[in-house]
Amino acid sequence: MISLDEAVTARLESHGERFEVLVDPDAALAIKRDEFEGELEDVIAAEDVFEDASRGDRPPEDALEEVFGTTDPLEIIPEVIKRGEIQITAEQRREMQERKHKDLVNRITRNAVNPQMDDAPHPPERIESALEETDFRIDPMEPVEAQVDDALDALRPVIPIRFDTVTVAAHLPPDYAGSGQARIREFGDLQREEWQPDGSWIGVIEFPAGMQNDFYDLVNEVSSGEAETRIVKDEDDINTR
Repeated sequence: MISLDEAVTARLESHGERFEVLVDPDAALAIKRDEFEGELEDVIAAEDVFEDASRGDRPPEDALEEVFGTTDPLEIIPEVIKRGEIQITAEQRREMQERKHKDLVNRITRNAVNPQMDDAPHPPERIESALEETDFRIDPMEPVEAQVDDALDALRPVIPIRFDTVTVAAHLPPDYAGSGQARIREFGDLQREEWQPDGSWIGVIEFPAGMQNDFYDLVNEVSSGEAETRIVKDEDDINTR
């Protein structure tokens, strides 16, 4: 369950009665769009249906039966969300907007590069600053992933930017290959790997281009700086730099 501070109220008025439930705002939007895939118990603040959530008042059970055909809160809660309205305060809206704005900047930073600087990643500070120069404002009631393209369209007149992936070959010396390769292969999509006769390991990993610095930091960490890396331009280009 979530805390009351994190929850918003979903309200349905039907048959002269009012029904309210307390739910995570993002989950409420996903449920309303039939896109929710998690466990309901994880995204609600109370396994209950209220007449007035602020006072803790509950509707009569016969009203629940009449409107929903059941008194089971876990069956009623999604119906209230789908058929009702999501109520958010100005403070909740501001907090949702700030959280989604931060998520948006992180997503763009992970995936975007500067095509005028040899596809170097854009630091988050640059993305943040560029967004402030645009008219784009995150919609707290829409999923972040649905707003990325609009944000990119707004950013392109301000900074050179594009989404891309990069493929990098990493060569770990024998002393670090065993434990190091396990962490490196989880960083992205492992395209191929080769164990060398001397016990060293070469792995070719594809990942969002904006995460190159994070990848090199990881490779240096797991190898004490002794690994070698090379950006792969074609399938046979796995020689490390």
